[in-house]
Amino acid sequence: AAGNLDHDEVVAMVGRAFREDGARAPAPLRDAGSPPPMVCRAVVEDRPTEQAHVVLGAPGLARDDDRRYALSVLNNALGGGMSSRLVQEVRERRGLAYSVYSYSSHHADTGVFGVYAGCAPKRTREVLDLCRAVVADVVAHGLTDEEVRRAKGQLRGGVVLDLEDTGARMSRIGKSELSHRELLPVEETLRRIEAVTPDDVRAVAVDVLTRPLALGAIGAFKGKDLEGALA
Repeated sequence: AAGNLDHDEVVAMVGRAFREDGARAPAPLRDAGSPPPMVCRAVVEDRPTEQAHVVLGAPGLARDDDRRYALSVLNNALGGGMSSRLVQEVRERRGLAYSVYSYSSHHADTGVFGVYAGCAPKRTREVLDLCRAVVADVVAHGLTDEEVRRAKGQLRGGVVLDLEDTGARMSRIGKSELSHRELLPVEETLRRIEAVTPDDVRAVAVDVLTRPLALGAIGAFKGKDLEGALA
């Protein structure tokens, strides 16, 4: 809950609601076990669409991995905004994609890191090859200190801007309680982002961006094989 509320009153309301439903001890956390093995394969669906949609994905980091802050910085610099590597190389300089970005999702026992591009079907292989080249360059040479500085500033700015939205505050509290079992003060979140070093980003890039890739694609490919895009 967030907004013009009285904390003690909200706690009392929740307490009454749960008592009326019959108070029970919290259920133990589910043992998720080991995540399924990653399969390096391409799944392509032919559809008569004007635009092709493609995603390159790899296993990411679990939500309790301390490196998630470094991965967030990496994701922001690689494909998180208009100044990111992917947007500049694929869209701005070459005009090959309508939309291109990277993203990271964190779950209880694993995660996913992906690169998405929307482009003309005939440009799909070219776009995939270029995206992989950009990722490979980051693995080989890392991000510049300036890219890391800019990415951290954008992330910190986003955290602060979210404080202006009541819904975002509410979601932040709920996610922290359910997923992380702690509610970090905003100042601590900002500190952890700022503490990320270029070496931290390079290390997580070498780990995550070299993991086995899978490809999902939808578009009017007319039977063209995209399996080689993973070679």
